[in-house]
Amino acid sequence: MHFLSFLTNLWENNMTLLLLILILIIVIPFLIFYLAKAKEHPKGLVAAALSNMGERFGYYIMNAVLLLFLVSKFGISDGTAGLIYAIFYFGIYILSLVGGFIADRTQNYNRTIQIGLFIMAAGYVALSIPLFSKTADGLIANGNGGWWGILIFTCLALLCIAFGNGLFKGNLQALVGKMYDEFEAEEAKKGPEALKIAKDKRDAGFQIFYVFINIGGVIAPFVAPMLRKWWLGVHNFVYNADMSALCHQFINGNTDIATSEKFIETAANSVLDPAVLGNTTQFCSDYVNVFNTGVHFSFIVSAVAMIASLCIFLANKYRFPQPAKKVAAKSVEYTEEEKLAMAKEIKQRMAALFAVLGIAVFFWLSFHQNGQSLSVFARDFVETKALPAEIWQAMNPLFVIILTPIIMVLFASLARKGRPVSTPRKIALGMGIAAMAYLFLMIFSIANNYPSGDTFRELTSAQMIQMGLAKAAPWVMIVTYFFLTVAELFISPLGLSFVSKVAPKHMVGLCQGLWLGATAIGNLFIFVGPIMLNAWPIWKCWGVFLAICLVSMAVMLGMVKWLEKVTKD
Repeated sequence: MHFLSFLTNLWENNMTLLLLILILIIVIPFLIFYLAKAKEHPKGLVAAALSNMGERFGYYIMNAVLLLFLVSKFGISDGTAGLIYAIFYFGIYILSLVGGFIADRTQNYNRTIQIGLFIMAAGYVALSIPLFSKTADGLIANGNGGWWGILIFTCLALLCIAFGNGLFKGNLQALVGKMYDEFEAEEAKKGPEALKIAKDKRDAGFQIFYVFINIGGVIAPFVAPMLRKWWLGVHNFVYNADMSALCHQFINGNTDIATSEKFIETAANSVLDPAVLGNTTQFCSDYVNVFNTGVHFSFIVSAVAMIASLCIFLANKYRFPQPAKKVAAKSVEYTEEEKLAMAKEIKQRMAALFAVLGIAVFFWLSFHQNGQSLSVFARDFVETKALPAEIWQAMNPLFVIILTPIIMVLFASLARKGRPVSTPRKIALGMGIAAMAYLFLMIFSIANNYPSGDTFRELTSAQMIQMGLAKAAPWVMIVTYFFLTVAELFISPLGLSFVSKVAPKHMVGLCQGLWLGATAIGNLFIFVGPIMLNAWPIWKCWGVFLAICLVSMAVMLGMVKWLEKVTKD
């Protein structure tokens, strides 16, 4: 019995760490599998993937916490924090157009990528500084001018990260595309059959590349919660998802909140030493400070990850396609018919690209709710005592790692049987699978009679019992991320492959930037998720995203034959 009690206590108090260890045990065999598969691909693929993995590790630390961090540090609403998050995400992807333009003009993708990593590291260093607006006696104060200055400083640091990411992200993907161009050119010398095999590897190569992104992403969401828990424990506090918001209400002048049943109940569950609750002003100030300083420490890890990515890239740069040598342009005469044929081909390719980009806008609007409405849902509607809300974002990259080989084998098997599934058709199916995630959430929310987020947060435990309401079990997040991840695997890596296939050879970087630009447009509107979730019974929020996914799937299916024809030409 004592041993069983010990194990139970170990699980309850260290669930985050034990879950991370379990995930690592699961991930390592898959990592070995992907490394083995990569031997059949261009030699630079693994090096590029590892460079991206380090950058994505640092990025996903911030991605997991950003919205919740802005709310808990500054006391702003979910909608305001969501808007900042959306603009930041928009900036990351739209600036990829700038990065693509720079790399295409200079034809030096390597140098552009290196500069991007350096700029991102600087942004994360700025974010790691635990700045707070305080009164003369050292208490947190949100009502003075210093609060705005710190928020502006935070936004400038985010802009720095976005610009660096714009230089890095699309150009590394373009570099991988160029690897396959060179790989196919070499295999073409061996004959048509070798060329066909080489071309068939491109989709699989981008999937392997995409998996390495997610190996970094699966570990990253644990960093901030573990550092925060440690720092809270040092100061005799306990993690509580609701406490920071209540503290900010008190700090902002709503002193009556301190006598409410909700505040008293939450505060009692947020401390190791009840004596610190004697001075409510000091307690609220200290809790907000300590809670968010722990998150600031995680941005140091992000900066280190950027530097690691830069070192990996520099150590392997000889494996990557080198900058194009500038040669004197040769004068070539084309007939009018040849000029018209070339112009027509480019026009068809760009039209096909923009058609898929239109669908990508709506996919990312729905998918990137993982950092918006799904984060708010995990914080408020899912039990977070043992596992913080940020942790659930690890489910997406974990499923990517586990499911990618299954999907690769499935598509390869269909191709061998003479029934290959084209990239455009895979994207259409992906939108349908994304719809299933929101259909599940909508049905679950209706069945549990969940009100709006604002209404649910105000309820005490006794009121929830009286109304027959209960927080959701963790399996709800697991099922949701399962469907969204399968959808992602049908769309995101294959979308990158599609772009590399249809892009005119002199516009590869720009076209990869356009893909990320479409993602940017989708991300610009993701802030509507928390607004809908907090204003309506939450099933209506999920219903909106369900409709978006279903309409996008229908439109994509209507274009499939035309897109298949363009990619075959």
